Amino acid sequence: MSAPRTPRIAPSLLSADFADLAGAIRAAEEGRADALHLDVMDGHFVPNISFGPAVVKAVRSRTRLPLDVHLMIAEPERYLESFAKAGGDTLVLHVESQGNITALVRRVRDLGAHPGIAISPDTPLERIAPLIPEVDEVIVMSVYPGFSGQSFLPQALVRLGAVRKSLDRLARSVDLSVDGGVTLETAPGARGAGADFFVCGNSVYAKGQSPQENLRAMRNVLDSTPVGPPSDPPH
Repeated sequence: MSAPRTPRIAPSLLSADFADLAGAIRAAEEGRADALHLDVMDGHFVPNISFGPAVVKAVRSRTRLPLDVHLMIAEPERYLESFAKAGGDTLVLHVESQGNITALVRRVRDLGAHPGIAISPDTPLERIAPLIPEVDEVIVMSVYPGFSGQSFLPQALVRLGAVRKSLDRLARSVDLSVDGGVTLETAPGARGAGADFFVCGNSVYAKGQSPQENLRAMRNVLDSTPVGPPSDPPH
């Protein structure tokens, strides 16, 4: 296995107070977040509706943190340019979306953004295998996409471990992200399975608690968690 990468944390603004997104961004910066995660939902690919390019642009104007834009939308091809122009640093496509995903991943890079791919819990991992050489981030969903506040699905640990092995075999420096139900209790297992990028929603923006302190607590847990047994060596 390649040397473990320093764990990075991206608070998910879907769990923040929408009436005070500027305050949520400021709290993330003060808590030394590594990026911000924005869930884009269209009401078709998932039943919920959330952010559009205008919100991404507004967040971009408030921070220099990288913006990890997670496109949970049925027809990403229609919106890639808009989200890139709005300031998304990474545009993550779902492998289950419509269109030629390989071509869309390459389009993201042509637009000057980092391409990523996400996979839902019930989708076979074989679907992302051809895409791994093309992307800069792989999100393994540990909940079903569409709503915040769900519980972590334990089978995500096996899936994270399998993707970690694939990345090590290819010797690729790619963010292996885990998204959904990431808490102080579930994060160590994901870290041990090989994740190095942690999307944290309610565990950061819990009501009545300080996002700054929540971020510090999460970082302490991740920094003290060893990565699991070595994967197959690259070949």
